[in-house]
Amino acid sequence: MKSFTPVRTWLLAAVASLGLASSTLADTAQTLRIGYQKFNSVNILKGTGALEKALAEHNVKVSWHEFAAGPQLLEALSTGAIDLGHAADAPSVFAQASGKPVVYLAAEQPYPKGIGVLVGKDSGIERVDQLKGKRVATGRGWNAQYLLALALEEAGLSYKDIVPAYVSSAADAISALQSGSVEAATLWDPFLAAAELQQPVRNLRDGQALTNNRTFYLSTAAFADANPDLLRTFFGQLQDTNTWANAHPDEVAALLAPQLGIDPIILKTATERRNYSATAITDAIVAEQQKLADTFVALGVLPRSIKVADAVYPHSLLP
Repeated sequence: MKSFTPVRTWLLAAVASLGLASSTLADTAQTLRIGYQKFNSVNILKGTGALEKALAEHNVKVSWHEFAAGPQLLEALSTGAIDLGHAADAPSVFAQASGKPVVYLAAEQPYPKGIGVLVGKDSGIERVDQLKGKRVATGRGWNAQYLLALALEEAGLSYKDIVPAYVSSAADAISALQSGSVEAATLWDPFLAAAELQQPVRNLRDGQALTNNRTFYLSTAAFADANPDLLRTFFGQLQDTNTWANAHPDEVAALLAPQLGIDPIILKTATERRNYSATAITDAIVAEQQKLADTFVALGVLPRSIKVADAVYPHSLLP
């Protein structure tokens, strides 16, 4: 018995230690970590609290992580800091081109009015072709940069006909336009709506008939393979929220205003020109993304050619 006591004590301690480790791992596995940006379906879902209620029945918690833009969110997704998130069309192809292990799960409906090329109201610039030789504030890999490239082509110009002034945020873009250091700036909602309502600017060209300006929902294949039911619950709650949001733009604005610190009138303007709804990734959507990727390669902005279809998750997780 004397020899058994220390062995028994060691075994009990080992079991307790393993139990503690298993508990810690279980707690981690039971938290869905979602990345989001200001003003989107995910942001609205966060505000309703509906996902927390739905997952509480399965002993799953939700943690929300805000990002300034898609590239930062996708970096966090690729490193395992979050499990799921959303990003615009352009950052998504850049993530794939840089080798990040992210996959497309679903897409939102087209939102062409949510991006634009702004000029000062009294600038004298009335048409896109008048941007030739002018400085334009935009961001590398922005969905609005893609709009700019297409708008210039439509006007008979090329991207080389303007002088891009690269900035890293919407605030920097509008500040550059206000200061007069650039003659035009590219923006997206809700920052676009804010500028249109509060600044002496004119939207020279939005995305209509040029780009669908989609948002995509992304994860990693490893997480999706291991958690299909969890993701189906997420998309089910998201779809319920989207249906409500499309019918209640005033309520959406009121819900998001305190979260974002943005005037409800701005949010209502942005909400009324979009359609909240997640949809499966179709061949047509893949073709849209492929055109975007090829355009950025031609501009020398995307580091390498990619095949967008390779990053599409092969199974539908929509309800």
